[in-house]
Amino acid sequence: MTSRDSNMHADTRSGSPLSRRTFTTAVGATAAAAAAGIQAAAPAAAAPVTTPGERPFRAARGKHARRPNILFILGDDLGWADLSSYGAPHIRTPNLDKLGRQGVRFTDAYAGSATCSPTRFSLYTGRYPGRTKGGLSEPIADRSVGLEPTHPTLASLLRGAGYATALIGKWHCGYLPDYSPTKSGWDEFFGNFGGALEYYSKLGLGGEYDLYEGDAEYKDLRYYTRILTERASEYVQRDHDKPWLLNLNFTTPHWPWIADGDTEASAEIVRRIEAGDRGALWNADGGSVEKYTEMVEDLDRSVGEVLKALKRSGQEEDTLVFFASDNGGERFSYNWPLSGNKSSLQEGGIRVPSVLRWPARIDGHQVSDLPVFSPDWTATLLELGGARPDPAHPLDGVSLAGYLLRDEVPEERDLFWRVRGERALRRGDWKYYRGKGGADQLFNLADDQREQADRAAAEPKRLAGLRASWERTNSGLLPYPTGS
Repeated sequence: MTSRDSNMHADTRSGSPLSRRTFTTAVGATAAAAAAGIQAAAPAAAAPVTTPGERPFRAARGKHARRPNILFILGDDLGWADLSSYGAPHIRTPNLDKLGRQGVRFTDAYAGSATCSPTRFSLYTGRYPGRTKGGLSEPIADRSVGLEPTHPTLASLLRGAGYATALIGKWHCGYLPDYSPTKSGWDEFFGNFGGALEYYSKLGLGGEYDLYEGDAEYKDLRYYTRILTERASEYVQRDHDKPWLLNLNFTTPHWPWIADGDTEASAEIVRRIEAGDRGALWNADGGSVEKYTEMVEDLDRSVGEVLKALKRSGQEEDTLVFFASDNGGERFSYNWPLSGNKSSLQEGGIRVPSVLRWPARIDGHQVSDLPVFSPDWTATLLELGGARPDPAHPLDGVSLAGYLLRDEVPEERDLFWRVRGERALRRGDWKYYRGKGGADQLFNLADDQREQADRAAAEPKRLAGLRASWERTNSGLLPYPTGS
């Protein structure tokens, strides 16, 4: 495939090239464009991190393959720059870096929300969290709400199109007896229902035991990440007679910050839980940058083990693997140069590392700065899997299949977020943001990823337009409960 500068693909509505930021070296991109007889645009501000040999994304036309298996992996509270390929100077993630090199690394990919539950709602339904009652919980903390079994999901729609479906790991979309992955389209479930658990004892926020196979408790007191890795490796190596979807949802590196082998720290947290300390899992007086680094590197090794199992199975070529975080980083995350973290709609709270590999259809060593968010992946995977969305529950995401496979440049559209006390909307390079202080702000992310140069006063017309768009979308969502 000829490497050409993706600046030849312009968004005709904004007049800005799709890849404004240069992700290979300027010399390499310009030389490649010249070799192809294309007038290269002047390089704009460089991305914060470049990987040697990385080039702007181009679809590999002419490749054909059957419907893919889908391995969708989520880290938990992993920050945007917590991978070495995204800039972490102190964390080594060779397996995830390799996964990115074998496919596409996305620099402007976002979670559907700023906390665990609503992002998972947005991924499973392909819709804004505020479309459903359960999605209003940020995050779900009790048994009163969840993902209604009657609502179509990525799993139920793919299952209807002939896929086997499984979810291994964190669910966090409602508790038994009313809510469960097996009630929402997944054939199999092995994992935890709540938002966090102690990695050895499997005790949750309320002191309850929280490891299940299907709807029954499953006893295993080994380190949780090891258990999930084994289960996922077993699943991908099965002799499947149909394409499959596996949602693999690690809890790593979510608090409590306990690494494999930290049995004394585990025992202390269990002691506090059993003594009635409902804040024990928060581990507010524990953890460190070093411990967090250990957990992220363990996550990387675990993903590597699952990918090796996939390769041994002979299915690697025809399996689409996607890795991302469920929201921005937490207390010990490395988010530079972004501001904010989990729970905030600043970039650090919603922008997440995201890589995609599908050897049968997509070339490696590529990078994309196309702005995308969780519901887009729902729409994309449904299209690639030959499943149709339910017309009674229209998607808020846009399928990227045409972009990934045919170089079809998506039209510029708005990415919308809402959490209690904050609002945000991105259109092209521009982001409208209102934080808990109540002031409307406007940022040009191409020039100011850190969201420090407020352009609201200089661009009042643009600000008003983006605010009006946010208001229109918000008017179609469920309101938050009064007093919540």
